[in-house]
Amino acid sequence: MSTPAFFPQDIIIKKRDGGALTKDEIEFFAAGVVNGQFADYQATALLMAIFWRGMTPQETAWLTDAMMRSGDVIDLRDLAGAKVDKHSTGGVGDKVSLILAPLAAACGVKVPMMSGRGLGHTGGTLDKLEAIPGFRVQLDVPEFRAILQKVGMAMIGQTPKVVPADRKLYSLRDVTGTVECIPLICASIMSKKLAEGIDSLVLDVKFGKGAFMKRKDDALALARAMVAVGKAGGKPVRALLTAMNQPLGRCAGHTTEVIESIECLKGRGPADLMEVTYALTGHMLILAGAAKDETDAQKKMEAAIADGSALQKFREMCVAQGGDARVVDDYTILPTAKRIYAVAAPAGANGFVAEVDALKCGHAIMALGGGRAAVTDKVDHAVGIADLIKIGEPVAPGTRLCTLHVNDDAKAARAEALIREAIKFSATAPQQEPLIQDLIA
Repeated sequence: MSTPAFFPQDIIIKKRDGGALTKDEIEFFAAGVVNGQFADYQATALLMAIFWRGMTPQETAWLTDAMMRSGDVIDLRDLAGAKVDKHSTGGVGDKVSLILAPLAAACGVKVPMMSGRGLGHTGGTLDKLEAIPGFRVQLDVPEFRAILQKVGMAMIGQTPKVVPADRKLYSLRDVTGTVECIPLICASIMSKKLAEGIDSLVLDVKFGKGAFMKRKDDALALARAMVAVGKAGGKPVRALLTAMNQPLGRCAGHTTEVIESIECLKGRGPADLMEVTYALTGHMLILAGAAKDETDAQKKMEAAIADGSALQKFREMCVAQGGDARVVDDYTILPTAKRIYAVAAPAGANGFVAEVDALKCGHAIMALGGGRAAVTDKVDHAVGIADLIKIGEPVAPGTRLCTLHVNDDAKAARAEALIREAIKFSATAPQQEPLIQDLIA
C-alpha cells in the first residue's frame, strides 16, 4: 500500500470540529474506503462526524463526484437519443418505475435504469421484476448497453464495479445509526444515478407515514440538495415532492404490483398511481426534448397507452432480459398465493375511509413474508395486498377493505390485524391532501 496523502484521523478531527473538508480530502476518503486506506472504524467515525456537523453544498457535490468515480462510470454518449432516468426515495405500493420506463421509452426517451431491492417496509423494483419467471436483473454493462440500444430501456441492479464506495459506506451507515443524514443520502443516490451515463434525471422525493422522510421539510431539503448536486455535475435534475401517507395504487407486494403495473399500461390503472406516473414521465420527456411542455407530454403519454406501444415496450424488455413475456396476457404464470381472502369492514364502520396508514400496510406485507428486515432476507413474491380501499371512499359494515394474498395462515392473522389498525373511518368525507406538492428544478 502506498503512503497515504492524508492521515484519516486528521480528516475525522477536522469534520468533528465543524470544519469544511477539501476536495482532495473527500476524494481520499472515498478512494480509501475502497482500497483500505480508510479502515471501517475510521470511516464510521467520519460518517458520524458528518451526521452531526453536516456538509456544505460544495462538500456534498465533491463527495458525490468522488463516490461516483470510485468505480466504473458507464459511458452511453455513443448511443443516439437522450438518456433520462428516474429515482424514487421509496414507499409502499410504489411500482411507478415498472410503468414509467416503458412509457418513456415508447415516447422516444432512452431509459437506463439501475434500481435497488426493497428493505424494511418499502418495496424494491428489482424484487418486483424478479416475480416474472426468468427475468434477469443482474446484467453486465455490455448487455445493459445492448438492451438499451435495442429496446430503449433496461432495468438492472447495481453492478459490483459501479460506485463501490457507496456499497461499503451504505453498509456502514445501516449499522451505525448514520442513515438519516441528507448529505450522505444525497451522495449515495446521486453517485449511483450519475454513474449510469444519464443526460438528466427526474426524482420522486416522498414524504409522509410510509416514506423514508416523514416530514415534508426534510424531503424538501433532500430534493434541493440532489438538484444542486445534479447541476454541479452538469446534469439537469427535476424533483417532485409526493405524499406517501397511504399506499400508491391499490396493490402492494410483488406479484400484485406487477399485475397492477401491467394493468396501468393497458389503460386500466388507479387514478393516484397514474397521476404520479404521468407527472414524473412527463418531466422526463421535457428534459429529453421529446415534449415541449407538460400538456404536450400528457398527450404523447396518453397516446402511447392507448395505442399499446408502452405495453409493447414492457413486453420487449421482458424478452430482452430473459423474462416470460406471456405475463402481459396471462397473470397466472406469476407466483400465486395459496389463499386469497377479503378483509371486510367491521360492524361499526359507517361513512368514509379517513386514513390508510402506509407504514402499517408496509408492515403487513412484511408480516406476510413479502419484505426484508435485512438485505440478505428472501422475499415471498406471491404474497401481498390487492383491491385496497382508498381515503375518501364510502364504507359500510361488510365493505371489502382489501384482499390478502397469503401462504401462511399464522402470518395472515398478523397482517390482517395490521390492516385493520391501518384503516380508520369517519362520518364525513375527509379533506384530502394533494398527491404532488412541489417541483424543484
